Amino acid sequence: MPTYRHDHYPPASLFKQFAAMIYDSFLILAILFVAVGITIPFNQGIAIKPSLVYGFLIIVIFIFYGWFWNRSGQTLGMRTWKIQIVSEFGGYPSWHVSFLRLVFAMFSFACFGLGYWWRLFKPYTWHDKFSQTKVIDISNIAVDKDSVDSD
Repeated sequence: MPTYRHDHYPPASLFKQFAAMIYDSFLILAILFVAVGITIPFNQGIAIKPSLVYGFLIIVIFIFYGWFWNRSGQTLGMRTWKIQIVSEFGGYPSWHVSFLRLVFAMFSFACFGLGYWWRLFKPYTWHDKFSQTKVIDISNIAVDKDSVDSD
């Protein structure tokens, strides 16, 4: 994790979280199309059982989010909107925590999005609370002058 402490950063707004989700949905949709395309040659072009395809796509989604969150705490959409997921214990979410977060996010969504709308009243969503993570707004991080190239 970078040298800054996340305790001093405000929670990300629900707007920024939704905007990042929309941005990421385009990317994940493209990845899912490729993933399904990869399965076709392995089955001689015959339709695969939907349950197997859905299971495979869920694994692809988990790897996508788990890899980004574990590596940098940000997906590409989150990077664009300058928000980041951090563990309440410090650092980026582990693979285990990422899995829990995704499961609880699906639960939040399945309850008519109530777990997300909870963010309007509290500084966290249901899946933040249950996975012991938080989404912070890092748009005010000062850029280190030594790291910026001046030509």
